Amino acid sequence: MRLVSLVPSLTEAVAVSAPGRLVGVTDWCTHPAGLGGAVRVGGTKNPDAAAIVRLRPDLVIANEEENRAPDLAALRAAGLEVLVTEIRDLPQAFSELDRVLVGALGLARPEWLDRAEEAWAQAEPVGDLTAFVPIWRRPWMVLGRETFAGDLLARLGVRNAYAGHAERYPRVPVEELAGSGCDLVVLPDEPYRFTADDGPEAFPGLPAALVSGRHLTWYGPSLVEAPRVLAAAVRAARWG
Repeated sequence: MRLVSLVPSLTEAVAVSAPGRLVGVTDWCTHPAGLGGAVRVGGTKNPDAAAIVRLRPDLVIANEEENRAPDLAALRAAGLEVLVTEIRDLPQAFSELDRVLVGALGLARPEWLDRAEEAWAQAEPVGDLTAFVPIWRRPWMVLGRETFAGDLLARLGVRNAYAGHAERYPRVPVEELAGSGCDLVVLPDEPYRFTADDGPEAFPGLPAALVSGRHLTWYGPSLVEAPRVLAAAVRAARWG
């Protein structure tokens, strides 16, 4: 089966579970190492449909949030089969990964998927904390309602202050964020690359947890170590 993945998380999940099947991936697909044999087909939001068609994939794997409906419609119109995932929380991530890897690809259930479920089942809250989670600046945008990343943090005892917002990724003035009264700010390194020198200075006096976006927002093999890595980052920011 020849596969094209338009989702970095799913690229890693497929590449680890079924090496050699990916013939096309996006420019943002960075894991695992050794994807050199796959053709780069553009970004998640602007894939090169003609290039994908030329690869003659048996299946294109996509996500309803990361990929645009018109692009997926164009691929279907060209005669390609497109599987679209929807992932808003951890249980849905596990069920969709099972649907892709076992249901669509016909693989035995990967051992890493079992280990990821076990790791999260054993995860314990680091405390009873409230945070906001910027994903962009200029303008400032944060996680809102029904997000996979927000669900992961909640399972670690970190409530998203904007989980009840009407929008999934609301724009919020930095002054409001700084005065929100939260226990900390969680700053991932994607989609905006927050660093120790770019992000924390906007919220003086507020502990800042700099976290790996791959562990916070990706649903794949990184889920095995995500609870440990994220919890450690929160502990270090809040209590040193």
